[in-house]
Amino acid sequence: MSQLKRIDTLVIGSGPGGYAAAVRSAQFGMETIVVEREQIGGVCTNVGCIPSKSLIAEAHRYNVHRQWNHTVASASFDEAQAFKQAVVNKQAGGVQYLLKSAGVTILEGEASLIDQHTVAIKGSETEQLVSFKSAILATGSRPIELQALPFGERILSSTEALSLSKLPISLVVIGGGYIGVELGQMFAKFGTKVTILEGGEQVLPGFESELTAPVIRQLNADGITIITGAKVVNAEQDADGLTLHYVKNDEQYLVQAEYALVTVGRKPNTDGSLGLDRIGLPTTNRGLIETDEQCRTAIPHIFAIGDITNGPALAHKATYEAKVAAEAIAGEPSAVDYKAIPLVVFSEPELASVGLTETECKAKALPVVVGKSLFKINGRALALKATEGFVKVIADPASGIVMGAQIVGAEASTLISELALAIEMGATVQDLAMTIHPHPTMGEVIMEAAGNAVKKIR
Repeated sequence: MSQLKRIDTLVIGSGPGGYAAAVRSAQFGMETIVVEREQIGGVCTNVGCIPSKSLIAEAHRYNVHRQWNHTVASASFDEAQAFKQAVVNKQAGGVQYLLKSAGVTILEGEASLIDQHTVAIKGSETEQLVSFKSAILATGSRPIELQALPFGERILSSTEALSLSKLPISLVVIGGGYIGVELGQMFAKFGTKVTILEGGEQVLPGFESELTAPVIRQLNADGITIITGAKVVNAEQDADGLTLHYVKNDEQYLVQAEYALVTVGRKPNTDGSLGLDRIGLPTTNRGLIETDEQCRTAIPHIFAIGDITNGPALAHKATYEAKVAAEAIAGEPSAVDYKAIPLVVFSEPELASVGLTETECKAKALPVVVGKSLFKINGRALALKATEGFVKVIADPASGIVMGAQIVGAEASTLISELALAIEMGATVQDLAMTIHPHPTMGEVIMEAAGNAVKKIR
């Protein structure tokens, strides 16, 4: 074991939270080390957000090409995988460049906390000790494995599904959340026969039914079979595929496919050799670490961010928390404020939400006004043949302050940022309605929805 090295800030994990925390820490002049046991950039860059969105974009492009000429799905899928890997490589290289440019030291290996100020980092050939003044835990999460469906050759997590070398003939997706819908629709657009089994009453739980309705219509149009209220019992596998047995309304059914993709959630990486028990840092029964408004844990000089803390497992939440944690270590008065975290589903059409929903406001007995505008009356949407969907803005009836917004439709993932900013700065629907939006653009739908809310206030 090499000699003990002493530093200011240790960051464990190099995903969107980890690398952002390390860069921000170094910018304050603190000697910083980031430890990564697998791939620089973490899950998001290598086997999550970036590769999935690359393949989703390629699936859309393939569909456009197919409308004009007969392209071969398998060949297009091969090209899509090559394109995806090129994007991943570029993004991962970019993360390394940012870290090195900031003066961050990158150590590859498994980090194990020895005590509250010491970590052992075990690489492939060496092991060294590092002493730190402060630490930021950004270890991320991994797919949940079902006891009845252990991962293997035919039962895949999102990681393996994104790396399939051959386009599946058929696929059963277990779990109709955002990952299941995104990947299921991507494969369906390439020509895979897809079935989604969802245990709840609807796919994309958590979104209002009026928002999910256009997505479900498109899923059906893509040839996807959706079965809700389904509980998977077991699977029988052979060389050609598998047979899944499930129960719905106390009746037993089966579905056959080449592969099954399990997307029932993610588990925080706070177990194993990390050593939280050894240093006396508690976790909840879900394996999460409790933090305060500065991302500080029960051990004051140790911080936790991203998927291992409470709240939605979102890359942009982790990046936001990373900056707060690093600034807190540097003595800045930074604190988290989660009122404007956008949620996005890269389905077709896209879904996005920020702030409160109308349903949540009703549950809390909060008075609201709702402004709504449809894409089908928007000139740009008509030109793009993307008229499905709408924008909904939720505002306080007394002040007009924007409390929340939801979008279903093309470019929702981009449009939601304007509404997140509105909530963050305390803007009113009058502000949105009076902001000059370029014509013809999708952004005008936001302006129109805000204008319709203004009419109800007056």
